[in-house]
Amino acid sequence: MILIIDYGMGNLGSVQNALYKLGHSCEISSDPDKVGQACKIILPGVGSFAEAMKNLYQKGLDDAIKETVFRGIPLLGICLGMQLLCDESEENGLHRGLSLVPGRVTRFQLPPEFKVPHMGWNEIHPAEKSRLFSGVPDSSYFYFVHSYHVNIEDEKWVGARCNYGYDFVCAYERENLFAAQFHPEKSGDMGLKVLNNFACM
Repeated sequence: MILIIDYGMGNLGSVQNALYKLGHSCEISSDPDKVGQACKIILPGVGSFAEAMKNLYQKGLDDAIKETVFRGIPLLGICLGMQLLCDESEENGLHRGLSLVPGRVTRFQLPPEFKVPHMGWNEIHPAEKSRLFSGVPDSSYFYFVHSYHVNIEDEKWVGARCNYGYDFVCAYERENLFAAQFHPEKSGDMGLKVLNNFACM
């Protein structure tokens, strides 16, 4: 069973429907015990980093996520979920994340001709031998909606890059941790390919 974590933020139904379309069994839950029983976990989300972390703490999901990841269960973070796995975020002050990934979340600093948030379709460039992007051609397009992005200095974590004014990490992966800044559930056939790659690991 793939568990989609409900912590009060994000359109969980679209992720669930995409997995159903692919033929995968999944469930939406905010129960920490179910997180610990899942074979795979998806952490989606949209909105404020600080509010999201507060919700995870209050529901006891922060420890449940960490314990499950430490046991080697695959986890996929989507959009805000990608950011929450990092060390910290600069959104509305400095806030600690789950510290499962060595990264900091910062706001886009762009020339005036680039609008923030970064919204719409953009091409990405997967890293060589990426498992999450297996079968996804270079320069495939995915759907983004975000004002902040993850900075990771260790190249071993980088799963894909995107350019919006400058290059940024739009996906990372290492061992059982995976994440995408774009919304695969809203990114057509290539997005479904990414979700299926994760679900079949």
